[in-house]
Amino acid sequence: MHFYSQAAAGQLKILAGRKSIDRLVQDEHTAPKLKTQLQWVQSIRAYAHAELHLPVGSAYSDFTKLDDEYPLWNLIAAPEFSLSPKRWCYPIAGCASYRGYFDKADAQVQAGRLRAEGYDVYLGPVPAYSTLGWFDDPILSSFVDWKPDRLAALLFHELAHRRVYISGDTRFNESFATAVSQIALPEWRRRQGMPKPKVASVEQARRINGLMVSARKRLQTLYKSDVSDEQKRAEKAQTLQRLRYCYRKLSEGWQQDKRFATMIEKTNNATLALVSEYQSRVPAFVQLYKDSGSDWERFYQAVEQLGDLPKAQRKERLEALNKRAQTSSKKVTGPSLQSDTCMSAAN
Repeated sequence: MHFYSQAAAGQLKILAGRKSIDRLVQDEHTAPKLKTQLQWVQSIRAYAHAELHLPVGSAYSDFTKLDDEYPLWNLIAAPEFSLSPKRWCYPIAGCASYRGYFDKADAQVQAGRLRAEGYDVYLGPVPAYSTLGWFDDPILSSFVDWKPDRLAALLFHELAHRRVYISGDTRFNESFATAVSQIALPEWRRRQGMPKPKVASVEQARRINGLMVSARKRLQTLYKSDVSDEQKRAEKAQTLQRLRYCYRKLSEGWQQDKRFATMIEKTNNATLALVSEYQSRVPAFVQLYKDSGSDWERFYQAVEQLGDLPKAQRKERLEALNKRAQTSSKKVTGPSLQSDTCMSAAN
């Protein structure tokens, strides 16, 4: 009851603080920087509705200034020898692989309890989240100042949840929304006259994801093996230590976002599970978009049809799409925890 009461109080506080973006843009007293960012929001919303066919409605038409830096703290937990995240179930939204707290202290208490039970735990701030259409989510001060392309990527992701959401399948939902954002962003950038992301930035993100995938595969094999828990514990520690070493080696000289380094240093089963929830099925959805003739409506209909399948069939279909996507992609040099250089001949 305490969890639901804090969730209700936190959500109502955000909704109570909403101010119309249209009015703020027209108000001469609105700070120029905020006004510019809110104008970007207006443009992104219009694009999402007209070009991506997303159900924008009144979502993100208001702005709320938070009392704190972040609105929410997400808790993810996974058993000591498993990369399958703990699931929490809710009356309306179904089951999910994370639990959100508006009060950081509450989240820390629960994280401590789970650690005491032997779980790997990750507790991180959440600048934005979606109520899946139950409320008209506002723009929050926690992310309003982001660069326009990052702001667009976030809104495309969150609005995608309003179009398709399958109860009880976090990996499906988050990979779908991530894919929508990933597919839409290049054309949106082009329309805005923005240059493509620097090759170095794209390569850094690819290598970081590659390291996480490599560590995940290594740990999955270990956890399925018949060795003793003591040996699993030792080899798990070695794998995570190797991950951090390879990250530091590959990132020498990078001008990078500190969030990457922080996540790598905190990596455990929970963080690896989190990355998998958001990324593992993205190639499958990108492939499905191509199969749909790069037509957004046909793509959404295909996604909805996938969502209607029993979960086992849905997983099988997504795995087949993933394999097709991997087969069609070029084999390039990629990160590896195995070699002395932390690189392999092909990923």
